[in-house]
Amino acid sequence: MCAQDSPAPKDRSAGSAPLWACFFHTEFELRKPKTVTQADMKVELLPALTDNYMYLLIDEETKEAAIVDPVQPQKVLEAAQKHGVKLTTVLTTHHHWDHAGGNEKLVKMQAGLKVYGGDSRVGALTQKVSHLTSFKVGSLHVKCLSTPCHTSGHICYYVTKPSSSEPPAVFTGDTLFVAGCGKFFEGTPDEMYRALIEVLGRLEPETRVYCGHEYTINNLKFARHVEPNNTAVHEKLAWAKAKYDSGEPTIPSTIAEEFAYNPFMRVREKTVQQHARETDPIRTMGAIRKEKDNFRAGRDQDPGKSRL
Repeated sequence: MCAQDSPAPKDRSAGSAPLWACFFHTEFELRKPKTVTQADMKVELLPALTDNYMYLLIDEETKEAAIVDPVQPQKVLEAAQKHGVKLTTVLTTHHHWDHAGGNEKLVKMQAGLKVYGGDSRVGALTQKVSHLTSFKVGSLHVKCLSTPCHTSGHICYYVTKPSSSEPPAVFTGDTLFVAGCGKFFEGTPDEMYRALIEVLGRLEPETRVYCGHEYTINNLKFARHVEPNNTAVHEKLAWAKAKYDSGEPTIPSTIAEEFAYNPFMRVREKTVQQHARETDPIRTMGAIRKEKDNFRAGRDQDPGKSRL
């Protein structure tokens, strides 16, 4: 799908890449990977396609690893080899091609992988999960968080290390982006409200958010449109532009940061409700998502613009 406005048609949602996907590898291949290292876990951000991210999650104790949304399998295996880890697990956030489209190839390249997902449309699925399903990757605990809306079977993966004082991680696919959220392809405003506010929003404030796409700049431009006087938005936008210009990822953010500048996490704030001309947070969610669907940032719109 490569993050287009429509999900992949049924006949290719779990098959080979569309022909036009093969042309999305020019300047985007120059995007730099990034490693976020903690004593307990390491996360390698692997840029894919035009603006996707895959994530290699490494348990530092056992050197066992999981990969989130491995749309480019060869790049995944090269990263695992570079880090000297054993890849055992695939964590699929949702069935769209640019997230799950590499699953079949990867399991053929490396036998014995467990493929987790919350939707029977996920390719090569071996372990179907639901809300609060838990399992381990090495010594890391993974809890599945059901966040239906972008797709009905969307799962976010919340990762912790017992007794650790370090920040947890959550892999949010196309539910929560830095300063944005995914389109409501298969859901409703109340479902996205629950996903962002009642599920993800209740995680520890310092939880690091690893999302599915590099959409930060355009999302922040929309946030600036919604809340022109929000200094957190302006500061994050200046920072994100500098990162993007140097080819660096703008990910991860944190749950606390998202509450400061993400309008979809701020639908209970008076400033966001006033912009939407609503007083109810769920109606506000629906109103600003509809506005974002048609939003154009103008002449300063950047590459990697949000299509979700």
